[in-house]
Amino acid sequence: MLKTTTSVKGLRIITLAAVIFCTVSGGPYGLEPLMIYAGQHAAFLLLLLTPLLWDLPTIFIVMELNCMMPITGGYYQWVKRALGIRWAFYEGWWTWFSIFVDLAIYPVLFVEYASFFFPEIAQYKIPICLFLIWLGAGLNILGIVQVGRTSVLLSIAILIPFILLFGMVISQHGGNISIPSLSLKNLSYSSLGMGIYTLMWNFMGWDNTTTYSEEVNKPVRTYLISTAIVFLMVLVVYFIVLISVQNSGIDFNELNEKGFPSLGKIVGGQWLAIFIAAGGMASAFGLFSAVLLSVSRIPKAMADDHLLPDKLQELHPKYKTPYLSIIVCSLVVSGMIFWTFGDLIIIDVTLYGAALFLEFISLIVFRIRLPDEHRPYKIPLNVAGLCLLILLPVSVYCIALSSAFLSTGKMFAPALFALSALLSAEVIWRIIVWRNPLLKSKRIID
Repeated sequence: MLKTTTSVKGLRIITLAAVIFCTVSGGPYGLEPLMIYAGQHAAFLLLLLTPLLWDLPTIFIVMELNCMMPITGGYYQWVKRALGIRWAFYEGWWTWFSIFVDLAIYPVLFVEYASFFFPEIAQYKIPICLFLIWLGAGLNILGIVQVGRTSVLLSIAILIPFILLFGMVISQHGGNISIPSLSLKNLSYSSLGMGIYTLMWNFMGWDNTTTYSEEVNKPVRTYLISTAIVFLMVLVVYFIVLISVQNSGIDFNELNEKGFPSLGKIVGGQWLAIFIAAGGMASAFGLFSAVLLSVSRIPKAMADDHLLPDKLQELHPKYKTPYLSIIVCSLVVSGMIFWTFGDLIIIDVTLYGAALFLEFISLIVFRIRLPDEHRPYKIPLNVAGLCLLILLPVSVYCIALSSAFLSTGKMFAPALFALSALLSAEVIWRIIVWRNPLLKSKRIID
């Protein structure tokens, strides 16, 4: 049996919720292009459907797997036990790659929002991004509790400006706010795909928060409560922001080019724009720190299975964190800050979705092979019902991906790169097996 340990100084409900929030969302920053891609009618409809079809099934599946196996390495360990070491390597490689891409987005966003205060700062983008990357690495080396406490403060800084924004919109309209009719009419397939990609990116990463389960107090209960809190909070925040955009009269192109500070300036003036820009900087740093926390545990787990150098297993002598893994992850991210925001979203979501489907398959395998395994939380569906549930996020993913490949514009190149990254897992696996033939005989862990 797999055993877990509970850290005395691990994350609790509030700190875990803050880390999950910073991993999955980090606030509505990044939603700005949605109105350009989808328009006001489709944007609201997609915001309603995407969480229901993409997020909720994923959350249910991740929670059952994590409650069954709350161990360091999370999704990598689930796939290894269900499907064997080869598919576990695929899972780790794809997720690792996608999170590196994800991490590269946040320093760039930090510079964009910092340029609101100092416009000339854009010319120093690279050194500032590198500084932010290594600041986040240092915080992670100090330990998970420090990341959790910092995430609480950053979450507050992210949410308060948008609460003020929505309150002012309601006040200015005397409580009579309008919500557009829900429709996909006249929306092209490529625009639909980019709208879905945007929302998927702003609503993903639920499984990433499971890689440090052994560092969470009472992980089963804490994860269930914290995840429910964050899902509802993110959904509400995104809706109030879209409502604020709809009722502010802001030009969608201006919103896309200048970000949410321009919305704050229209609604509340310069002071609110400053608050929102500062919140954007907090969001970028919070996202980077929280996502780095999750990915840094995967190289260690893979090194335990001799898929990566054993040195990555080494813990810091004082803080007991996988500091070499954190440093390696930060080095890789430092070289990936040159893609555009839109390209990174396509690459990130494509790789992440592929890895997520291996987790879905793992759940089915566990239900068939280990029907009597203890599950503190279990989705109340049989295997056939689970297959239908899994079809929901798979369908969303396929629509987004197919729209990218059918496009002859900017979407095609990053989608092709993502496909190449997926196929590279087999190449790397064959090299690893060639160097260590014993790995080929490792199958399912009992």
